[in-house]
Amino acid sequence: MTRKIFGTDGVRGQANSFPMDIQTVLKLGAAAGRFFRRDGLNRHRVVIGKDTRLSGYMLENALTAGLTSTGMNVLLLGPVPTPAVGFLTRSMRADLGIMISASHNPHQDNGIKFFGPDGFKLSDHAEAEIEASLNATITPAQPANIGRAKRIEDGRGRYVEYAKTTFPRGLKLSGLKVVIDCANGAAYKAAPEVLWELGADVTAMGVAPDGTNINLDCGSTHPEAAAQKVREVGADLGICLDGDADRVILIDELGRIADGDQIMALFARRWAEEGRLRDGVLVSTVMSNLGLEHYLHGHGLRLERTSVGDRYVVERMRQGGWNLGGEQSGHIVMTDYATTGDGLIAALQFMAAMATTGLPASMLARSFEPVPQKLENLRYAAGVDLLGRAHVQRAIADAESRLQGQGRLLIRRSGTEPLIRVMAECEDPQLLDDTVAGVIAAMKAPA
Repeated sequence: MTRKIFGTDGVRGQANSFPMDIQTVLKLGAAAGRFFRRDGLNRHRVVIGKDTRLSGYMLENALTAGLTSTGMNVLLLGPVPTPAVGFLTRSMRADLGIMISASHNPHQDNGIKFFGPDGFKLSDHAEAEIEASLNATITPAQPANIGRAKRIEDGRGRYVEYAKTTFPRGLKLSGLKVVIDCANGAAYKAAPEVLWELGADVTAMGVAPDGTNINLDCGSTHPEAAAQKVREVGADLGICLDGDADRVILIDELGRIADGDQIMALFARRWAEEGRLRDGVLVSTVMSNLGLEHYLHGHGLRLERTSVGDRYVVERMRQGGWNLGGEQSGHIVMTDYATTGDGLIAALQFMAAMATTGLPASMLARSFEPVPQKLENLRYAAGVDLLGRAHVQRAIADAESRLQGQGRLLIRRSGTEPLIRVMAECEDPQLLDDTVAGVIAAMKAPA
């Protein structure tokens, strides 16, 4: 069964355009309701969270209409982080969890992520089944069995209290000065609350969402503002979340940025030393730096690579029984604590390392020297098959030949945006630049 509207992380697109138009989203809600309400009884529930995008109101209403039409009872959480939806789906014994968010994308986009009753994102097969129902006839519930919808006022509070329990008992953040950039997104209330209640001196940024400023020059995709603030206020650590708070980028006290690879390297080594890292395996994607792989090997650990997307990382972790994984972009997945990437909980684990060792962030956030890596994105028009063109394929083959034995080349279509990502790694900076430039030039050239 194939998927057309589902990408690497649910359904995503520009708000008010297919597939993020109300007609499609209403059908999607009905299809998901039918998929999770197979016995026809009127006792099933779904929790829905969202980030702070203006279009979230519209899509929330469309989903609610579709779900209740099949008899599902809807519990509306309001703005909460994506990992909170995974947690609350399981905690509240819901049959389905839905997050309305386009993560790190600009406000014009939105998306829908689905979680099963175990709190984990749906498999490709389950998404394909839901999609197959979109154009099929879905029998609506009888009038007496139409579902109900209500607001849940304590969803964020439940998540805040849970997040605090993941910080080691007996430790406090007292005396730690922290800058937190919430990207004007879903964690704009929850993240500062958790840090303050654990004792930190908190300087909050990106906590004034207006529906259109989510991820705008802030958060994990634009950490420069937070880095400047860290230096300005003399903070011990900067924490940058994205729009739905499932990823994190850290900033040390010197204003230097640490990505997901560096965070995972620290966690993997510390967890291995503590006997917590199952089988000595860290799961990450093909995008992670070769330096991370070399670092792990040097400590007797192994990197297991997957396709890009935190859901594929989680699937591989579950298959292998492993408990630590993530992505260079800042998704840090710790299944001991959460069912998906959780930027806030990852930051808490980093601060626990600071509190336990007494070391500053600068000595913890740079475990290895990355192999020089270059990534360029090329936006393309719908329906254009750039990678299928003969001259592009020749350019890619030539680039791979030049890098053989010296580095690697990775080219892929984004699963969340109309982008082709060209990434190369190589110790020779000139060869690195020439390789990426040659492929990009070929893709820009006329057919």
